[in-house]
Amino acid sequence: MPKLIKLYITSVAFGFGLSAAFLALLLWQDIAGIRHLIFSSDLGYVAAAMMFVMNGAVFAGVQFAIAVMRLAEDPEGPSGGSRAPVTLRPIPVEVTPLRRVFCRLLPLFLAIPVAAQSGRPVSGLRRSR
Repeated sequence: MPKLIKLYITSVAFGFGLSAAFLALLLWQDIAGIRHLIFSSDLGYVAAAMMFVMNGAVFAGVQFAIAVMRLAEDPEGPSGGSRAPVTLRPIPVEVTPLRRVFCRLLPLFLAIPVAAQSGRPVSGLRRSR
């Protein structure tokens, strides 16, 4: 039997084993009243079977994904780029004062209401009549 098929079968068996244990713990602990719902309904066995199969598929898929990812070989040789030191130098930047027009338009972009005459932020919005 090929190695990958054997790995898949063992992952599925382990996933469905985890599913059975998970369902048993759910029923034993009566999480969200699930034990009462399953045992008191005439179709409770269908719900239990669906939970077992669906959780088994999820757990088997996770087990197989973990197993496949663990098959990867470690890369050989150096990796991560060069280890050259980074030297930072400050660059002079000319600072110009803000223009008056920009100062008047800035509150519009920031959505801050400004009184027309005073230039101060308005404390509250007035309803127009």
